[in-house]
Amino acid sequence: MNRETVIVLDFGGQYNQLVARRVRECNVYCEIYSYKTGIEKIKEMNPRGIILTGGPNSCYEEDSPTYTKELFELGIPVLGLCYGAQLMQHILGGKVERAEVREYGKTEVFVDTTSELFSNVSPTTTCWMSHFDYISQTAPGFRITAHTADCPVAAAENADRQLYAIQFHPEVLHTKEGTKMLYNFVRGVCGCAGDWKMDSFVEQSIRAIREKVGDGKVLCALSGGVDSSVAAVLLSKAVGDQLTCVFVDQGLLRKNEGDEVEAVFGPEGNYDLNFIRVNAQERFYQKLAGVSEPEAKRKIIGEEFIRVFEEEAKKIGAVDFLVQGTIYPDVVESGLGGESAVIKSHHNVGGLPDYVDFKEIIEPLRDLFKDEVRKAGLELGIPEYLVYRQPFPGPGLGIRIIGEVTAEKVRIVQDADAIYREEIAKAGLDKEINQYFAALTNMRSVGVMGDERTYDYAVALRAVKTIDFMTAEAADIPFEVLNRVMNRIINEVKGVNRVMYDLTSKPPGTIEFE
Repeated sequence: MNRETVIVLDFGGQYNQLVARRVRECNVYCEIYSYKTGIEKIKEMNPRGIILTGGPNSCYEEDSPTYTKELFELGIPVLGLCYGAQLMQHILGGKVERAEVREYGKTEVFVDTTSELFSNVSPTTTCWMSHFDYISQTAPGFRITAHTADCPVAAAENADRQLYAIQFHPEVLHTKEGTKMLYNFVRGVCGCAGDWKMDSFVEQSIRAIREKVGDGKVLCALSGGVDSSVAAVLLSKAVGDQLTCVFVDQGLLRKNEGDEVEAVFGPEGNYDLNFIRVNAQERFYQKLAGVSEPEAKRKIIGEEFIRVFEEEAKKIGAVDFLVQGTIYPDVVESGLGGESAVIKSHHNVGGLPDYVDFKEIIEPLRDLFKDEVRKAGLELGIPEYLVYRQPFPGPGLGIRIIGEVTAEKVRIVQDADAIYREEIAKAGLDKEINQYFAALTNMRSVGVMGDERTYDYAVALRAVKTIDFMTAEAADIPFEVLNRVMNRIINEVKGVNRVMYDLTSKPPGTIEFE
């Protein structure tokens, strides 16, 4: 790696993405790897620091995830979090046991501020605990640097060897001074300069793309969403006329969105791009006919996109590279980043077919979280209204329609979603809510309209607030706004007789429905 990097070894913890995100907030680049990553590969990466995540197992059980002792002998600073802290102590000769009292939630922690890890942290601070086991005895050479009323070793360290163990989760916002602790580790203990910034990312990416592409031709999969738009402008600055942007209207876009995308990026738009629009609505509907399983839909949509791009590439002639707006959460949720389970196969990652007829796929944003993509977009000079537009999934309404996708269902969800977005904007809430949309459930229920019985669909409204799109909370929309949306949808959208609001956070849910 050319840039200074901290790596996260994932032991299956639910907060692993947040660990990487918080490190990047310290302007230090960070990536997630499975705990199965070999020691030789880690040596090759030459990271400035290593963080071990939490996990659901007990480190003293035979089949639990573990690592070689050599990891702690590389001379590279290591920070263990929760399970990672227990594993560090267990491997190095300490003792971990089942706790008599489980700690879960916000907990008062007493820290030793002479530790470099707790520099500028309050002696008594609130942290987020989540553990059944506890460190009953520290490994030789470690000293205790934090405790709680029930946990004698909330943190321990061997500063000479730059090994640090924290029982709680500094990465979650519930730990009030957690960002300070992670900053102290990556910028203090690891000595990182903190030069991971968007301006340098853009400059380095443009140089790297030019070197990779040479005089080859490039096709960019442009959806009009934030990620693909930023990728397209980045590639345009790098290779100019060698780039052709192909926009596929697969019939799963929001209402009027195909025309809106063409107005921005097409011949009459703001960008000097080679732009091609492919209207493939019926083709996608036919492929999705009779398919209701979410992963199957994602893979069908992903493969069909690729086939359309291949066909367009042959028309252009000798296209070597395909560009996608893949971002880091896509990679992580598709099970390609660390050790966590596959949440959903993103159509441009886990949804890709086995064979792709391009020399190489370029994903310039693959290492970025959503808010970092937006920063890169602003750095590229893309207007704010485009950079901060509502996120839209690559598979489109295909994953906002539960069950089989049909043209009629698409019409229903398009109309309902348009009404919802219009009312959110009228209420002045569009700047406060990070993502909001209407989805069509597969539930039909009895209703009464005009003194007649109906048996129609239920629409679910979703609205969340989030920073990084890895975790999210349901937005608190005033009841009068929801009531107005409900009235309009039921009165104006044929086929709907019930409207519901989804209060689920992420986790345990995801932002999208499928």
